[in-house]
Amino acid sequence: MEELFKRSAKIAGHVSLDFRRYLHEEIEWDDRLIGIAGFRGVGKTILMLQRMKEEYGNSLSAIYVTLDDLYFTKNRFTDFVEEFYLNGGRTVFVDEIHRYPLWSVELKNIYDLYDDLKIVFSGSSALQIHKADGDISRRVAMYNLHEMSFREYLHLSGNGIFDRYTLEDILNDHVRIAGDIVKRIKPIPLFREYLVHGVYPFFKDAKGRFTERLTTAINVVVEIDLTSIENINYHTTYKLKQLVAVLADTVPFKVNITELSRTVGLSRDALLRLLTSLDRANLVKGIRREGAASGYLTKPDKLYLNNTALLNALHSANVNVEGTMRETFFMNQLIESYKVRVSKKGDFLIDGRYTFEVGGKNKGYVQIADIKDSFIAADNLEVGYGNKIPLWLFGFLY
Repeated sequence: MEELFKRSAKIAGHVSLDFRRYLHEEIEWDDRLIGIAGFRGVGKTILMLQRMKEEYGNSLSAIYVTLDDLYFTKNRFTDFVEEFYLNGGRTVFVDEIHRYPLWSVELKNIYDLYDDLKIVFSGSSALQIHKADGDISRRVAMYNLHEMSFREYLHLSGNGIFDRYTLEDILNDHVRIAGDIVKRIKPIPLFREYLVHGVYPFFKDAKGRFTERLTTAINVVVEIDLTSIENINYHTTYKLKQLVAVLADTVPFKVNITELSRTVGLSRDALLRLLTSLDRANLVKGIRREGAASGYLTKPDKLYLNNTALLNALHSANVNVEGTMRETFFMNQLIESYKVRVSKKGDFLIDGRYTFEVGGKNKGYVQIADIKDSFIAADNLEVGYGNKIPLWLFGFLY
């Protein structure tokens, strides 16, 4: 236990409070059991350590542990919590929860046994809390930490601290908002940087090795996280990686299950299950039409890689992805807070009301001219006009 306290204090001591992810202000920290899910590298660990540092300082009433620590191969998490509690501990921050086989049962038992103990845990975005043992889903306040917004990238990269806006703010007042921002920065070159390496906060210390670190994270998600959560074997792991590679060169993919099944050598049902796993893991994102059936055995209408950094890291050099990058960015930024669907006309339907066509600065209104509440999200545009809105501005939603 003493060694765990030393590690916790050392790790927390190196954490800066200068930049916080958007979710920090949205979590109800007074809840007794809080879960934070998200892709590797989005900042879950830092988020917990920042909370521990600012709320508890050097107090021994709080501790940070990671369940992939060798300590927990020889000691039950429940026994650790009991000893921690008897010595005055009241808040546990737990990382890599999905790497511990009986996490949900033990969390449920701890929650029921200690009514003045708080646990904040993080895990893979592929976690299925609603299917976990021990009926943990009724007890936990679950949050998903999305990839960084363009606004957050500007803050972390030292290019300014900016307000966040709702979608309605942007639709109704985008000319003024964009005008105020471009007085402070040149958004387009910074936006280009963001699309390639600004999606994950580890760009800050990657020192030119961002793509390498991202590729490593992808491999860990497929080979370790999904294996532990989905209980899949080596052959299936290989198929998952093959599927990601195929999609990287074909997205946005209008889903033809027969064709895709033949390409990767999987049955229809097996393919749909793997696509669902990749979607939950935030590697791909399936988008359906409004009113379409959902569920793992129903195919999405379009498939995207989850964000532009993944697309940049995984696509083949001879594939032109400029248009795909635009759509992927728009989808990724909107899906954090809004319902994103494939539109019958245009590219996307947002919250069942707003139709968007995504394109370059000269994109016309032909496809959406007769649609109410329709807009163009235009790339390479500093300030928009009418219903044409700069694409980069949708990076200020969170």
